[in-house]
Amino acid sequence: MKRLFSLLLTALLFLESVGLAAAAAIPTMQEKLEATERAAYGEVQTGALLDRLAHLEKDFSTANPRASVMERTDALYAIMLENEGGPSLVTQMNAIEWALTQEVSMDSIQKRVGDMEIKLQGRPSEGSYRQRIDVLAQDAFGSKDIPLIAGVAPANTLIKVLTVTPINAKNLKAGDRIEFQAAEDVVEGGRLLFAKGAPGYGTVKKVKQARNFGRDAEVNIDFQALRAIDGTDVEVLLGQESKEKMESMAMAAGASLAGMALLGPIGIIGGVFIKGKNVDLPAGTEFYIQTKNETSLYGLSTSLDSGN
Repeated sequence: MKRLFSLLLTALLFLESVGLAAAAAIPTMQEKLEATERAAYGEVQTGALLDRLAHLEKDFSTANPRASVMERTDALYAIMLENEGGPSLVTQMNAIEWALTQEVSMDSIQKRVGDMEIKLQGRPSEGSYRQRIDVLAQDAFGSKDIPLIAGVAPANTLIKVLTVTPINAKNLKAGDRIEFQAAEDVVEGGRLLFAKGAPGYGTVKKVKQARNFGRDAEVNIDFQALRAIDGTDVEVLLGQESKEKMESMAMAAGASLAGMALLGPIGIIGGVFIKGKNVDLPAGTEFYIQTKNETSLYGLSTSLDSGN
């Protein structure tokens, strides 16, 4: 066990820091529609634009026939994903799912609502998803008003995560998406900020295969964001606090840090680097990341203690 932990930590600490990607541009109408459909149904829908809008409006009770196509798309996107006028449907569903199961899934609103109804009632309900979410909120909290509180996630908040995508130099190439998820809840000041199971993503920047004469395999990954309880993609990095946490874990496990190189003043997991071997970290590999900046978001009021 100690040897396995030492090997894992060596893999995570032989790293090269990679900068975060530039801030995303404002999404187009098409991008907003596709993001709304992925959140609602798990995938982008096919067919005529007006038919797709009408389908969403029926399912989420937002019909406004006098509005333009752009206005209808904006309204659906805001209700589903934005928190400016109050918690979005994704935020509400995250809170309900966590209250009932103590974690959140990476599934669509459609699947999550149906799964919760089957667990509670034995069968899916009828009506729009907005109506059904209100009923689930009543079951979870005794009211359709979910106890979400506006606040901030502090910079450098530590988050324990685990890989969803296996990290293997033989199977990856530059540009591939890497998925991971929160391994445990993160609570600050009585507010749940990140729920166990919350999805995160990164991008492979460079891959080198192991070669003869001890030449090293290398995979450089930019771990970019983790989704908060309110649906905000919070920028993350693997920096000094992450390094110190993993060092303390290694010492607690009795693993030796001898020969581990810490490259760069702030980055320790920009990539993965194992001398003379293939990089091979299976799904479920745990490590720590941290928030890059202070970020405004809604948190779910909870009596859980703060700290990792």
